[in-house]
Amino acid sequence: MEFNEMALKKQLGKYKFRDLTIEELKNVHHKFPDLKLSMDTYTFSDGSQKDLLSLIGTIPIRYQGHSYNIPIQIWILDSHPFGPPLCFLRPTSNMIIREGKHVDAQGRIYLPYLQHWSHPKTDVTGLLNEMMAEFEKTPPLYTKPSTDELSLAELNNYVAAISSGLSDVSFQSKMDAGDQHFGKVTVLGGGDLGMACAMSILAKDVVEKLVFIPTSENNMKSGILDLEIFSLPRVEIGKDFSGSAGSRVVIVTANIWGGEESYLKALQSNVDLFRTVIPNVVRYSPNCVLVIASQPVDVMTYVGWKLSGFPSHRVIGTGCNLNSQRFQSILGKSSKTSGKEAWIIGEQGDNEVAVWRGSGLGGVQSNNPDIIADHDRHEQLAYRVFKGLKEKGQRSWSVGLSVADLTETILRNLGCLHSVSTLVKDWYGISGEVFLSLPCMLTMTGVVNVATPRLSGDEEVKLRSSAVTLQNFLQQLKI
Repeated sequence: MEFNEMALKKQLGKYKFRDLTIEELKNVHHKFPDLKLSMDTYTFSDGSQKDLLSLIGTIPIRYQGHSYNIPIQIWILDSHPFGPPLCFLRPTSNMIIREGKHVDAQGRIYLPYLQHWSHPKTDVTGLLNEMMAEFEKTPPLYTKPSTDELSLAELNNYVAAISSGLSDVSFQSKMDAGDQHFGKVTVLGGGDLGMACAMSILAKDVVEKLVFIPTSENNMKSGILDLEIFSLPRVEIGKDFSGSAGSRVVIVTANIWGGEESYLKALQSNVDLFRTVIPNVVRYSPNCVLVIASQPVDVMTYVGWKLSGFPSHRVIGTGCNLNSQRFQSILGKSSKTSGKEAWIIGEQGDNEVAVWRGSGLGGVQSNNPDIIADHDRHEQLAYRVFKGLKEKGQRSWSVGLSVADLTETILRNLGCLHSVSTLVKDWYGISGEVFLSLPCMLTMTGVVNVATPRLSGDEEVKLRSSAVTLQNFLQQLKI
């Protein structure tokens, strides 16, 4: 499209510095010919309106070897070039805005270039160049996952299957994993566990950017300093919480444990730490899924939920995911079953409950003739494996692998089941608001459904006892 200077002079009749503006726009057209000029009415935040010229179109960026076109609109004020333009994203119906330090939830763009606007040092061409440079670091838009074709009947049937006893059910819905953008992840707490989480997540290759934010001075003296020295692609060391802005998953690994403190006092120290951490998570990533790995995980997941104000489905604890995966793997190798029918649930630690009937979860019988028929043998095998798990303990790198497992499921929108700490009120006769592990289906929105395996009387009593103990601790904490 040709640059029509005469028509532009008529449109900009009320602009104070019309000729300077036209000369600058002529240069913009030469370098960005696909941006179209349009005269439209702009509504300011105070409700006032003004007819302003705008540039509408797309700017090209390169990200991880691929080319993308970012749709934008730049409003040229009538004080131009002495007043900075107003810049916005113009996402299509299948795009979602990635909120961050340069873009707000409404798609308005904020850049240092705009903050330091000063003619003649700054101009629209320079603004567009900086915009592209920043968006190539972190694209401000990502493709909306397709869930429209998901059948409600299909989901209901699946939920019914896992609620009555999961055996060989698989979730092959149309909630497919995304194939391009999996989003930004922040790890809070740069100690050994934080490092283990980060390295494991990077190995999964599911993040656009991973941000480390230390939550205490001690963290800066650990391996996080080495990350600054030996820089890794897609890893950023955050100096403050603003670096976490727009994260899809935020993982909290921070712990404070004093040497001589009582258990309750040490727990309160962790709660106090969360009081500074969690509000910042909410401020900068209000739509994230919050994953708690801090210990004791069931208590701290409750604390994270209360302090965040998030719905319970967006706050999960690592809970029994690690031991469930171990349990299933060892059983699968020790018997002719898949091992996927087995779960570790309840309170993470010594009070965990192993659920396996050998022939199916919750006593549901399988028609597979290869499955061992001897119930007592199943019970003995499960007991030996469960006892062995308690002797293994949970090292930082093991928990890190478990966290990466959960993160991948969320980012890829996989709809897999994990035994994670979730709000269990009204299940198994539990009346209080406590978090314990149950098999949860996880997607990009967090927990979408919870399976409640059929338990024996003793197993239910153990779950309720854990709930009462946790409630007592929670009542003594200042949250």
